[in-house]
Amino acid sequence: MWRTLEVVDGDRGAMGRRAHAGQERSMPRLLGLTLVGALLPGAGLIIGGRRRIGAFVLTVFLGLVGLGVYVGLTRRDEVLAAMVVPSRLLQTSILIGLLAMLWIVVIVASHRSLRPATGSAGGRVLGAAFVGLLCFAVAAPSAIGVQTVLAQRTLVQDVFEGQAESKSATRPTVVNVKDPWEDRPRLNLLLLGGDDAPDREGVRTDTVIVASIDTKTGNTALISLPRNLTFMPFPADSPLSKFYPDGFGKEGLSLDGRLEWMLTAMYQNIPDAHPGILGPSDNEGADVVKQSVGEATGLKLDYYLQVNLRSFPEIVDALGGIKVNVNERVAMGGVSSSHIPPKEWIEPGPNQHLDGRHALWFARGRYGADDDQRQIRQRCVIKSIVDAADPQTLVTKYKAIAKAGQHLLRTDIPQELLPALVELALKVKAGTVSNVTLDPEKLRLKYLHPDYKALRETVQTALESTPPPATSTPAATSTPVAPKPSSTRKPTTPATTPTPGPTQDLADACAYHPNGDQPN
Repeated sequence: MWRTLEVVDGDRGAMGRRAHAGQERSMPRLLGLTLVGALLPGAGLIIGGRRRIGAFVLTVFLGLVGLGVYVGLTRRDEVLAAMVVPSRLLQTSILIGLLAMLWIVVIVASHRSLRPATGSAGGRVLGAAFVGLLCFAVAAPSAIGVQTVLAQRTLVQDVFEGQAESKSATRPTVVNVKDPWEDRPRLNLLLLGGDDAPDREGVRTDTVIVASIDTKTGNTALISLPRNLTFMPFPADSPLSKFYPDGFGKEGLSLDGRLEWMLTAMYQNIPDAHPGILGPSDNEGADVVKQSVGEATGLKLDYYLQVNLRSFPEIVDALGGIKVNVNERVAMGGVSSSHIPPKEWIEPGPNQHLDGRHALWFARGRYGADDDQRQIRQRCVIKSIVDAADPQTLVTKYKAIAKAGQHLLRTDIPQELLPALVELALKVKAGTVSNVTLDPEKLRLKYLHPDYKALRETVQTALESTPPPATSTPAATSTPVAPKPSSTRKPTTPATTPTPGPTQDLADACAYHPNGDQPN
């Protein structure tokens, strides 16, 4: 019994010493130790005498930090890929909120352990205010993190649907979700720029670009097709080939009427004339253009990504703008056919920062320019957006980017493919983006009957070519291109006019040329 009393007396003595030590702490020191306990969870509890629970909290905290460093250094791509799965995004938002709440509990408990047993009212008020400030410093970024994760979840759910939920007449079925590129050396995406808007009747795809991505290296080749191409072909096994055996067109049309038979009009006119002909689809126009452009280029197009150009400025502004080199005056408005000059211009100059409105005009400005010039600018805008989407921008502005993406994008890329696609996008970010040069005269792109056999041959030759390895100087680099892809369709007969198809690094094509001389 005497032994028990001694132990109890010893515990009371320890409590008394802690209380006495608390009384001796000055207010600046108390606030400083509270700050230490907030920055290093568990340390404040240990200093305040609650050693066991403090050691446990500190161990857990250091373990989480170590795990985060390990994952960031060795598993970053896998984590980023997982952050496009709606269920995991929801779990992540809950985890962020739970960790923030526990952190706040530790801050409050640490201050209570460090606070003197007795103290002035003013000191207690000051301490409570300081603790409140620390709690806010934890809660505010955590709330932003939760909002960002939920914004990403909303974007994924609104833009990307599962294979079972969405309808597409031309989309391949993903069998191996974990490694969809296992037997696919290239991924071919159709990028469409549409001018749909509430106040506009119909949709025309003025921008049609094929992005062919090497799934091993991420190196990407861009193929831009002029919007005024006529007699666009269809695959022999397509139902549309029965209606347009010689391509989408009509002999004897006037120049005015021919616009309705060009590539730019296919998205709207063919579904209007033959609704449902390709099968169930959420976007018949995109499926039509995908089939036809695939046949014209000789590539099996996998998916499309359609951008609403009216909402394009929103995404650029969300990124904080883009930087481009302007080599010639670009009109903002104006009508060439009616001789109506533009009221504003984008003047030449290197490394110019453009907001959303100016970026849209830089990509689309027509007055005094031909389609070739516009296509070069459009490809440069794509490159600039890729460059602008750096990790710092994505972290700080992602909520606005996600909101803009909901208004901007339509696609048939299924949710199941997103994790693998994110990993591929990281390769694209680190790789090179090049342009497949199309000679408009040899390919007769500006004439009534383009040479699509020669166009297919040009694309095939360009993708099979192997330029010299890239150097450290961006302007002098060439783009390594993958070996011959299995997803490429060769023309049934040799092209009548074989045309070389060199690739040109967009870092060179989009560089500043003060004398107006474009690189060869």
